[in-house]
Amino acid sequence: MQKITTVTVLGTGVLGSQIAFQAAWFGFDVTAYDLTDELVGEARTRFEKLAGVYTADNVGGDADHPVEGRAEKVLAGIRVTSDLAEAVSDADLVIEAVPENLEVKRETYTRLAALAPQKTIFATNSSTLLPSDLKDFTGRPDRFLALHYANNVWRQNTAEVMGTVDTDPAVFAAVVEFATGSGLVPIELKKEKAGYVLNSLLVPLLNAAAGLLVGGFADVETIDKTWRIATGAPFGPFQIYDVIGLTTPYNIAVANPDPGSQAFAALLKEQYIDKGRLGVATGEGFYRY
Repeated sequence: MQKITTVTVLGTGVLGSQIAFQAAWFGFDVTAYDLTDELVGEARTRFEKLAGVYTADNVGGDADHPVEGRAEKVLAGIRVTSDLAEAVSDADLVIEAVPENLEVKRETYTRLAALAPQKTIFATNSSTLLPSDLKDFTGRPDRFLALHYANNVWRQNTAEVMGTVDTDPAVFAAVVEFATGSGLVPIELKKEKAGYVLNSLLVPLLNAAAGLLVGGFADVETIDKTWRIATGAPFGPFQIYDVIGLTTPYNIAVANPDPGSQAFAALLKEQYIDKGRLGVATGEGFYRY
């Protein structure tokens, strides 16, 4: 079975930066790639903030083994670049976390296929697309699968692993081993399922909340309060939207021809995204932070 030691993450947004930092924190050799030097600079800022969070939460440590001092070493070790060829030149594993758009992802894999060495495993972090939607563009369907992270990965540390009918079982096993080694709990899916396990449970909740809002049945605070009180959950659905970041649910909603989804997409764009209110990451979404 292939041993994964060098990891490249494509996309350094909220979740992409967490994926890269989590792997680096647990000792993997990590490169983070994004399209422009400006985005790469923003990634460095995200990594610095994550370093403080991981240290405060003592991630991977305990009372006898605190993690003080690890942050500096991790920050110094993560490479960032806007050169895709350089980013993947020696990668054992490439984790793709680019925007949730089928054509963008297919174009990304077409470029990757020409640049990455044959040893490289490709993994998509797509929340909504099946790996089968992308495998024919990878140039290596036997070395391709989905590896899905939850937001706030250091706390909600699941890693859903889902292959296609073409995925080599040894590749699947190598990615499961990587997940475990990077402080995650691997969730192994036996076959492809849109939404994996987590989003198959979560998305219906979020869609129901969106329907209640755009239908004028209740406001954001009432919907969230009802869910928290009745279930004991720490967050309501619109608080979860803010944690995810509103760009991703907008992209998903706008691609759905259902009138309710289109109405929710329009609401997100006009009242939030166009005003820079993207969720927790920008300090304001449905709530202020």
